[in-house]
Amino acid sequence: MSEKFDIVVVGGGVCGSFSALTAAKLGAKVVVCEEHGKIGVPQHCAGLVSISGLKRVGLNLPKKIVENEIKGAVFYSPRGKEFAVGRASSVACVLNRQLLDKHLADLAERAGVQFLLRSRAESLIVDSNFVRGIIVRRKGARETLESSLVIDAEGCSSTLLKKAGLQTLDRSMVVHAIQAEVDRVKKVDMDKVDVYLGRKYAPDFFAWIIPKRDGSAKIGLATTIGDPREYLNRFMQSHPIASKKLANSKVTTLSLHPIPLGGAIPKTYWNGLLVVGDAASQVKPTTGGGIVFGLLCSEIAGKVAYDALKSNNFSARFLSQYQSRWRKLVGFDLAAMRQVRKMLNRLPDNKVDKIIGLCSKLGANRFLEEVGDLDFQGKSLIRAIQYPTVLLIVFYSIFSSFISPDSPRNAPAAANYI
Repeated sequence: MSEKFDIVVVGGGVCGSFSALTAAKLGAKVVVCEEHGKIGVPQHCAGLVSISGLKRVGLNLPKKIVENEIKGAVFYSPRGKEFAVGRASSVACVLNRQLLDKHLADLAERAGVQFLLRSRAESLIVDSNFVRGIIVRRKGARETLESSLVIDAEGCSSTLLKKAGLQTLDRSMVVHAIQAEVDRVKKVDMDKVDVYLGRKYAPDFFAWIIPKRDGSAKIGLATTIGDPREYLNRFMQSHPIASKKLANSKVTTLSLHPIPLGGAIPKTYWNGLLVVGDAASQVKPTTGGGIVFGLLCSEIAGKVAYDALKSNNFSARFLSQYQSRWRKLVGFDLAAMRQVRKMLNRLPDNKVDKIIGLCSKLGANRFLEEVGDLDFQGKSLIRAIQYPTVLLIVFYSIFSSFISPDSPRNAPAAANYI
């Protein structure tokens, strides 16, 4: 293919399609390269997204994409203590990720974006220290796609980042996750998510059951060590609470994927290059959710890319405004959540039990319901410090994580699972 584009986007997931859509609506000529043969396949997350986050992005999704609406969550400590938090109205929705990805790609195509499926990006085209396009492997042959600018939304592989000499993901804080769908669950509150803590089932992260309104559910977990499939089997068969809810469940789909929890990479731009989504590690370190922050950053990337086209300026200095803008929007929260994640990873199970017990005894759910934000959790912590109960829990968590003699040592990196 010899045609030259204004912008080449690598990756047809939500971030790639949304950045392409944003730039195309402004007037840019955009092509998206997607290595898989179908948009949205394989599915890479549970699709639990805050309603407020979707409103921030300005997405009004078709009803068929929404599989359920969620009002709260129930947290289970390693020894079975419960702590529930929720609101009277829905705060999140469960999305069909394949349909979401397809919807955003359809919107982009209607705006004039071209999609090249089964096209795997192999390297950047660099001339005079500027990115001028990419080389892809397509239909068994190498093709050159020339462009004025490249948006890297390739996910965790970091293939192109390495070519640009940019620092990649913090591999010590990448977890390997497994996501499954089961045909039925029992004794599950259909408008709440179950979150299961404990190193026996999900070291350095958690397991979950997310109900769908048809009676089925999405289940999964992430871990820093071992095979996540073994942990999932243990969770389904042996967890004293979850196993009863999943006793008659049959797995219908299964997928594995890495989640970067280390906070954003230091530099998300170069001459002729912008980096978005998982590739930039714009993912909430506390929960692993990347859709809302990824979309917000992708929209900024699309706008900055178009501004660069108008100005005919693709220098790193000009494109650095992308990083300034997304950092102003979500940078504090990503940094704060990274510290919370590192703190949580230090906590042994017995301390987690005590904290969950404190939350229940002190009625922390009332404060969390009032000040909590599913996306901007760093700012929620700032608002929460006015409440002595929350301060006590946070202080106890931090103090325990540093003085505990049985705190785990640093877990091995998960790079070999990517």
